[in-house]
Amino acid sequence: MTTYTFTLDSLSADHLRGGFFVGWPNPPSPETHLRLLQGSSHVVLAWDDGQVVGFITAISDGVLSAYIPLLEVLPAYQGRGIGGELVRRMLDQLKDFYIVDVVCDPDMQPFYARHGLRPYSAMILRNFARQSGHSTGA
Repeated sequence: MTTYTFTLDSLSADHLRGGFFVGWPNPPSPETHLRLLQGSSHVVLAWDDGQVVGFITAISDGVLSAYIPLLEVLPAYQGRGIGGELVRRMLDQLKDFYIVDVVCDPDMQPFYARHGLRPYSAMILRNFARQSGHSTGA
């Protein structure tokens, strides 16, 4: 049974070794994944049998706006509604903000539209040399 939490209490890199970031040529390690979760202002985790099987993060100024940079569900758990539940729970946490933005590929727009988001244009910069994360000393 999938359960959902909003806290990182007792979370370790070992809980994140299931194979997230599928298709990324240089994915973050589980240790870096843990750091990015810890650095997020909002997190929802999906758990099954003691392992994280999905997560969503948001970063926010705490006043007006929030941005959802990552939503991941392990491939073996996709198609079970976990991604939708993660989005629903995150949007509930962010409901008092004026701006909630997500940048996604066009094929993902219908998924987010089902949760009340609308297509919009955006500008992005991707430093693929740093895709696995930057060091803690930077």
